[in-house]
Amino acid sequence: MLTLPPGVRVFVAIARVDGRKGIDGLSALVRSQFAEDPLSGSMYVFFSRRADRVRVLYWDRDGYPYIHQKRRPVRKLPGLAEQCRMLTEARAEFTWLRNGSVNVQQQALRDFDQAMRNFLAGTHGYPGRRKKYKHEGLRVTDFTFAQHVQRLNRHWGQVQVPKIGWVRFKWSRTVPECKSYRITKDRAGRWHVAFAAIPAPVPAPGTGEVVGIDRGVTITAALSTGEALHCPALTVREKARLRKAQRRAARAPKGAPKDTEYAKAGRIKAREADRRKDWCEKTSTDLARRFDLIRVEDLRIKNMTRKTKPKPDPDQPGAFLPNGARAKAGLNRAILAQGWGLLAQRITDKAPGRVEKVNPRFTSLRCSNCGWIDKNSRQSQAEFMCTNCGFTLNADVNAATNIAAGHAVGTPPSAREPLESAA
Repeated sequence: MLTLPPGVRVFVAIARVDGRKGIDGLSALVRSQFAEDPLSGSMYVFFSRRADRVRVLYWDRDGYPYIHQKRRPVRKLPGLAEQCRMLTEARAEFTWLRNGSVNVQQQALRDFDQAMRNFLAGTHGYPGRRKKYKHEGLRVTDFTFAQHVQRLNRHWGQVQVPKIGWVRFKWSRTVPECKSYRITKDRAGRWHVAFAAIPAPVPAPGTGEVVGIDRGVTITAALSTGEALHCPALTVREKARLRKAQRRAARAPKGAPKDTEYAKAGRIKAREADRRKDWCEKTSTDLARRFDLIRVEDLRIKNMTRKTKPKPDPDQPGAFLPNGARAKAGLNRAILAQGWGLLAQRITDKAPGRVEKVNPRFTSLRCSNCGWIDKNSRQSQAEFMCTNCGFTLNADVNAATNIAAGHAVGTPPSAREPLESAA
């Protein structure tokens, strides 16, 4: 408990602040909130963003600041069993809730409980709230495959959904025996059903062949064998339609006109995502069937696609200097459009134990012929010519060759020295 000295004036800040803000940050906030310098013998109270911590900034009569911090008591969230009991009581009271499937509602509680467990374990972020028209879907576990799934013909089947009945779906692939399924809705307004079954891994060919994959923007995936794989993108006409829909949506009034234009843009973006996923599935299956060992770069894609930080202008407070945000945003979109992460993930899923991640350090600057590392060897985006031995090769294929050899794993200091004379 905080005891106030006699004669101390207390000011409560209206705005909530970050709980990690220090003395300098709180002092600046005092000046902005109260339009005055901190007064000696005064106390300023702040609340953290999540309202679970109180921070008190106190100036003694000599003008020295101190921070007093006290955590509020936080009510413990009920566990899964308690939430299920609360659901039973709510279903008995509300008719609209009782009309829904209890199995679907319980699975939503189980998903939330698992999300909270992942957050507390430090493996995932804090679970966000589900949004209407964005996170539409349900999971069903009260399900027997032989009784609740029927195949109508070669292309169509039907599944029995609780409280809804039989719903037809397109039979796009072989469906094995499973115990649950999930129904989701994408941003293009299409509904999908996914049966929970883990497919068997792709068997290795047994040839002992090793391949390296260098991922880029101009060439999505360059193989050490010399192949260049490109992820399909939108056509010129589709890009024009997408820009038109986005511009019309930005200028349209709120309501149905804006939603209609955004729906058009969403359908085009969904078509692009479908092509990217289809390409990643086919490419990953082909690579898993052809090679015994697959080496890829260990790229931090999340960090690579992070937006640039603002650059404050020291001469003009409140103004900012150019930081290349527009160019960086274009690069981020180009990287995400190639499906780097999805391709590596699907290769790992289909060839477990046969995928190695290589440190990308110096893979694009090292000569795959003599091992010489020099930034001047990279003549352009596509051309590589070693300044030591004169070896010439496509830059992406040269990097893929280094990845296949595993040279980037613990590159020794002597690798910067030429391994053979230029003469």
